[in-house]
Amino acid sequence: MIIRKRLTVGVGILLATLTAGLGSALPAAADEAPAKASPKVELVLDVSGSMRTRDIDGQSRMTAAKQAFNEVLDAVPEQVELGIRTLGADYPGNDRKVGCKDTKQLYPVGPLDRTEAKTAVATLAPTGWTPIGPALLGAADDLKGGDSTRRIVLISDGEDTCGPLDPCEVARDIAARGIHLVIDTLGLVPNAKIREQLTCIAEATGGTYTAVQHTDELSGRVKQLVDRAAEPVVTPVATEGADSCSAAPQLKDGLYTDREKFGEHRWYRVDVLPGQELRASVSVFADRAVNNDYGVLLRALTVHGREIVRGSESGTGRTDAISSGLRYPKAEVDGSDSDDKPAAETVCLQVANSFSAPASVKTSPGMPVELTVDLVDSPDDAADAAAFGLGRGWWLLGVLVLTGLVAGLLFGWISRWRVAVWRTN
Repeated sequence: MIIRKRLTVGVGILLATLTAGLGSALPAAADEAPAKASPKVELVLDVSGSMRTRDIDGQSRMTAAKQAFNEVLDAVPEQVELGIRTLGADYPGNDRKVGCKDTKQLYPVGPLDRTEAKTAVATLAPTGWTPIGPALLGAADDLKGGDSTRRIVLISDGEDTCGPLDPCEVARDIAARGIHLVIDTLGLVPNAKIREQLTCIAEATGGTYTAVQHTDELSGRVKQLVDRAAEPVVTPVATEGADSCSAAPQLKDGLYTDREKFGEHRWYRVDVLPGQELRASVSVFADRAVNNDYGVLLRALTVHGREIVRGSESGTGRTDAISSGLRYPKAEVDGSDSDDKPAAETVCLQVANSFSAPASVKTSPGMPVELTVDLVDSPDDAADAAAFGLGRGWWLLGVLVLTGLVAGLLFGWISRWRVAVWRTN
């Protein structure tokens, strides 16, 4: 009898413990956020007959592309679902209707089996036409479904040969679907017509165009674009800078796109509250042939024209993009009434470039510009150069003047003391 009672009590305690454990576990499970959808990327490779040309590091374009693809496949982040589509890989004949349908998915979009994907790439051989438009439509269908990040990376060495289906119009139609699919393009030949078409495709969806002429450039850029797909997406906002600060558009946190002509200055405005730090960066993309020496300047000024801080960068023609940035922290207002909202300071951002181009190159429309604006909490650590004020032109000048004055007085006093001692002796 005593044993039965003890057994009953033990079972009751065990059930109570399990119930309490389940009760505490259920809310925790309910609070867990749903798993984030994996980003999707499809690499679209031109395998037309022209890829046999041997002009990339002493080897054929096809060999360079295969080598780059193998390096990219080794570096794909685990969370990225990747696929491969080709255009012009199967049909070697002259029938236009057949050749312009020659696009297929070489490797399906999904979790990556690196060995299987590399085996598929190894089977490619330059063969037929260049149906870029149909390939983009096929890639868009390969990536459909879900709400994850989606990106097409198109690598081609020539123009589309399957008109009247214009690949630019295809890209615009894909963008109009509202599926947030970005197309980035890479051109293997520095040809004006090819650059124009691939740039048009990329810009229609908010993507980028890059000219590559070496294997390491190709693999490096594709890796960068695949990694970018795994990062949080920020939808760029189109804006138009003004020719003066007073007429400039008001910007908040975000990513903005604009166009700037050769040697042009464009202005934007940002309100910075006390206790905030403005972090701004700008990138200018050379989407056409330019002279080798160029630069970009980003300045922050007051509305009265006094320069606060600047960032600049120069280039020598080795890249298609050049970037610069700056930081401007605004200190907290001491002794202010908590009920009064502190007044914001309007900061004028000026973007300028020193690009130039041969006489045969069109200067309009302007080159693509990306401007990033971040407003974050100001640093509290006085060791932070921005918090201390180094980098703000006037503060740095004041520190240098004061240092020079003290050093001069000290040197003069020591010199007079030495002369007095010498005369005494």
